[in-house]
Amino acid sequence: MHLKRFLYNILLAVIFITYNSCSNTIDSNHEMQALLASVASANAVPANDYASDVKLRHIDSVLNTSDNASLTAVALYSKACISLQAGDEKSSETILNDLLNNQNFHVNQRIVKKELALTYLRMGEKSNCMLNHTGESCIFPVAGQGIHFNKYGSQRAIELYTELLDQKPDDLEARWLLNIAYMTTGQYPQGVPSAYLIKNLDKDSSSVHIKPFTDAAINIGLNTKNMAGGTLVDDLDNDGYLDIVTSSWDLGGHMHYCRNNKNASFSDLSQSSGLEGFTGGLNIMQTDYNNDGLKDIFVLRGAWKGPFGREPNSLLRNNGDGTFTDVTKESGLLSLHPTQTATWNDFNKDGWLDVFIGNESYDPPYDDNACELYINNKNGTFTNVAIQSKVNISAFVKGVTSGDYDNDGWPDIFISTLNNRKVLLKNEGIVNGVVQFKDVTQQAGLTNCTAKTFGTWFWDYDNDGWLDLFVANYDFYNTGAWYAAAEALHLPTGNAAKQYLYHNNHDGTFTDVTEKAGLNKIAFAMGSNFGDLDNDGYPDIYLGTGNPSFESLTSNKLFKNVDGKAFADVTVSARVGNLQKGHGVAFADLDNDGDEDIFIEVGGAYTGDAYQNSLYINPGQNNNNWINISLEGVATNKVAIGARIKVTFKENGVERSVYRDVNSGGSFGAKPLTQHIGIGQATSIESIEIKWPVGDAVQVFNNIKPCTNIHIKQGATSYTTTRLTNCDFLSQEANLIRCGVPLKPSNL
Repeated sequence: MHLKRFLYNILLAVIFITYNSCSNTIDSNHEMQALLASVASANAVPANDYASDVKLRHIDSVLNTSDNASLTAVALYSKACISLQAGDEKSSETILNDLLNNQNFHVNQRIVKKELALTYLRMGEKSNCMLNHTGESCIFPVAGQGIHFNKYGSQRAIELYTELLDQKPDDLEARWLLNIAYMTTGQYPQGVPSAYLIKNLDKDSSSVHIKPFTDAAINIGLNTKNMAGGTLVDDLDNDGYLDIVTSSWDLGGHMHYCRNNKNASFSDLSQSSGLEGFTGGLNIMQTDYNNDGLKDIFVLRGAWKGPFGREPNSLLRNNGDGTFTDVTKESGLLSLHPTQTATWNDFNKDGWLDVFIGNESYDPPYDDNACELYINNKNGTFTNVAIQSKVNISAFVKGVTSGDYDNDGWPDIFISTLNNRKVLLKNEGIVNGVVQFKDVTQQAGLTNCTAKTFGTWFWDYDNDGWLDLFVANYDFYNTGAWYAAAEALHLPTGNAAKQYLYHNNHDGTFTDVTEKAGLNKIAFAMGSNFGDLDNDGYPDIYLGTGNPSFESLTSNKLFKNVDGKAFADVTVSARVGNLQKGHGVAFADLDNDGDEDIFIEVGGAYTGDAYQNSLYINPGQNNNNWINISLEGVATNKVAIGARIKVTFKENGVERSVYRDVNSGGSFGAKPLTQHIGIGQATSIESIEIKWPVGDAVQVFNNIKPCTNIHIKQGATSYTTTRLTNCDFLSQEANLIRCGVPLKPSNL
């Protein structure tokens, strides 16, 4: 195995050297696209778990030469499983039924029947939720237009799961999937055998409820069908309206760019912008690496693929004319390490954005991919100082975030990994000309978090002026279905897949308040982000759940922040619990009605697990007010990442403040840099204070009218306001335009 990896790395080195030696006269976009194609070709081998087509051809070659019944049975079962991953449910069904009925094959009947039941579930999902998609498809609990009209797949799955449970009643995975199958037929709970019923799946687990959201993606053509990938929502053309970019992690999947037309429609600029030519990328985020005021795009590639994940990241320069240019090589950011996570911040406080990249060390020393810290040279290039800065961590990194947790003016770094290791790196400023970091994990009280973890972010969830820390638990030993059933039945689950919330003690340490805050809930959190859905000033959480396993049919989760003291699971009442795999998440007021909506990239790791993305429109939860604040740095980086905002107001006669740190939110999904801040029932804002990351002066504005979009430039004595058009994505008119392409009424 190690020899194969060695030879594979030699091949990639040749590709890498060839790419670096290309003439600069060759278009840089075509160069990167050619490099991605070369890496994809090198990865098309049977040993790659996600190369389904190649694996199927390999199995067929084994079957063509085998005359051993036992070996044939194993190969056929593998072919059935991989066919399902590739989206060929019919082949999987045929093979599995043959294995069960052919007396020449001696197989574990239970294992084969479970795979067959799963195949039938997937058949139901494909013929209903995917091929006849509606805004309610696969929303947990399944109801309304989400109920399958073609019930063949679900009914066959019900028959098999019932049989499996009759034989083994304590099979929690089968029990969960049986209840889901009954939901898709419209027979939950009344049709579920009482012995196998999981009660109250159609109710919130707490007494807190919110108004239901509506998925409007299909209305306006934003329901792109992707595999797992990233989400970026921000104003990319500086017209004040939010645009959307998505990616797909597979090197055969293309990026999509939908520009906001300001009239409840989007135009598909994927091709004209040049972004369509770029493939791959499990995560994407915005930056402004050259300080020109235009948001650039950073694409992260290779995550989860182990030795086959040596794919290049891409830095895509925003040209300001609707196009993007790959500047990865010329900027010095080209490397071949598997990753999906990075954080942009001005770590050395020189007014230019730097980037820390958390790489995945899969099997050191054979796949040792240390983290990288690239310092901006202020001329379009970067220098990697990870070793000098003492941040060259080697671990299976799944999330990184940056923020000034100790309020000393220097942005710090937190690293989340699958190695049961979490790292807090305190920024100690410039030493001998280079920014220095110190590992203070133990001193900060974060060593009790020993689980495998994923998404993470700094935030001030209780508005005390100090950044707290959220870390998503990704530690589990059974499937998502098993844990979902166990939690619903109040059975022990240990600490598997339960979140971590750390409260900042204002002295450099943190306290684990997860249980106290009610966040010790199971969620296989991958894509994740936060925002204020009810404008009460306290940020809420949305978690995209899942893993590559098709059995992990568990819903995405929404947790409402209750006065900065606790979190309530409101997934059911909000109608945002998509059962498909959840990845890049962004909170954003896309329809400009004063409350944040949720956009999520949905889809799994295998080609047969692609799914439509969702845009959950917030119906408005109350009459709370808000303010949108966009910042423009001068001494600070132009997009003001790292700036601290304090909004003070009186609500019902009581003065309080809301604090925000300018960044794009969680480590898996990028929301706008413009900060949407709820102010509750306040009818005026007493003051807005801006603490810029570079420059000592605190900028203060008083007596600001709420429900306004304001733009503040560093050092200016006044701010500007912008009026945005409300866009009703749920109207009939919106249905007539899909991503800029008019539809005939007959097509609705």
